[in-house]
Amino acid sequence: MNRKIKIAISLLFSILLIGCLGYRYLVGLEWIDALYMTVITITTVGYREIGDPDPNAKLFTIFIILTSVVIVGYSLSVISEFLLARNSVNARKEREKKKYRESMKNHIIVCGYGRNGKQAVAKLQDYKRDFVIIEKEQQVIDDSTINHKHFVRGNANEDEVLIAAGIDKAKVLITALPDDADNLFVVLSARQLNKELQIISRASEDTSYKKLKLAGANNVILPDQIGGQHMASLIVSPDLIEFWDNLSYGGDDGVNLEQISFEQMFDHKNSCDIIDLNLRQKTGCTIIGYKSPDGEYVVNPSPDTLIGPGSKIIVVGNSQQIEQLQKSYRIHE
Repeated sequence: MNRKIKIAISLLFSILLIGCLGYRYLVGLEWIDALYMTVITITTVGYREIGDPDPNAKLFTIFIILTSVVIVGYSLSVISEFLLARNSVNARKEREKKKYRESMKNHIIVCGYGRNGKQAVAKLQDYKRDFVIIEKEQQVIDDSTINHKHFVRGNANEDEVLIAAGIDKAKVLITALPDDADNLFVVLSARQLNKELQIISRASEDTSYKKLKLAGANNVILPDQIGGQHMASLIVSPDLIEFWDNLSYGGDDGVNLEQISFEQMFDHKNSCDIIDLNLRQKTGCTIIGYKSPDGEYVVNPSPDTLIGPGSKIIVVGNSQQIEQLQKSYRIHE
């Protein structure tokens, strides 16, 4: 389509240039008069001629009329086709977006597609999780390589935008806006719209931590603080931190971590020991952590640790093992 438009514009410019040159040198008109004669001839508006055209000028006018009819007709058809195709594409994209949002359940909403938002989305893609991005800058959306069905354009501070992103059916909301005040407002709005929503907020200042917690955020992340601690840890324990960096949450390479709740593993309410799970034999994953119903964490739990309602286990494995684990226990469905 772009090639057709370029051809149409080139033909229109060419016939305009030929007409101006012809009337300038065949009839002897001034340049402005030559342009005037060319335009009224091409558009067939029927205004009066300038000067007294001789037979050669009349033949040239006939040539311009016949040629321009074909060129203008072709150009109009190309432009009409382009406009119709564009409207059709936009309509198809809107239908695709609507269908995608209506089918979503337990998805993740990411507010802001800046540095932190992009990193969060990249991990969600690795984990093949359903997500929606709220972004108010159209240029940011256009520059993104992500399918536009994942985007909702608007201000995340507005309830209508959060509702359009399906906050009533969402499981998690990540607000990664650059301004702490905006994140605070998003947390307040989101908590009001969905009481069960897990909210993770970004914060730039230490003083914003408590405010975001009081507003309803389950977790508050300070990227600058984490980055500084990480750099300092590379000095104190470089090998340990480098090994930890090789752990990835999702993706095709490296080692992956996953958590499983008792409810995901069993339909019944009976407890069992870790050794009875036989998880390594079934999936190849290794249990490295346990979280009790009271929220207590145990590293490298013993085989006789009791797994019951409300408890969780944390496992480690390669990408294939984690994938087998997710399939076996229908995690993230």
